[in-house]
Amino acid sequence: MESYIQISKINDFMFCPLSLYLHSVYESFDTSLYHEAAQIEGRANHEGIEQGTYSTSKHILQGLSVYSERFGIMGRIDIYDEKKKLLVERKTRIKTLWPGYVYQVYGQYFAMREMGYRIEQIALHSLKNNKRYFLPIPTERDEKRFGFFIDQMRAFDIRRYKNHRCHKCMRSIYGLLTW
Repeated sequence: MESYIQISKINDFMFCPLSLYLHSVYESFDTSLYHEAAQIEGRANHEGIEQGTYSTSKHILQGLSVYSERFGIMGRIDIYDEKKKLLVERKTRIKTLWPGYVYQVYGQYFAMREMGYRIEQIALHSLKNNKRYFLPIPTERDEKRFGFFIDQMRAFDIRRYKNHRCHKCMRSIYGLLTW
């Protein structure tokens, strides 16, 4: 049986493939050992979604589990507004629209579409400044690129990363634990 890739790990992998590996290694540890203020704040921001208390409106789906058989991905969305056909991924603070953010919400979009949901708008929402960034609906070309990227994640081999020292990982929350 093929294992599913968690949609939430897409951003980690795009940041640096080793970051995804380290995230997986440390996710069973007590997060107080390595999480910094930004990660603690991000987790607190998602509690309302995870507990289903973000909204009481019946047309707002929150924390819905989604999966895509085609891409072999699964995860949970933040918010889907059934009236507006709007999918929203919330981030604590968006300073830059990183490709990892876009691919994460695209993964949610592809999974929801495969599950029969109609989505006409996609947005990333920055909680700190209450700013919404609307993204284009993925084209067929975007979908092919996304599939290629997911194939790269699936083929990742940690053995290729001996003595890995990229500046991203060195400054990440795992930097002190691994180097």
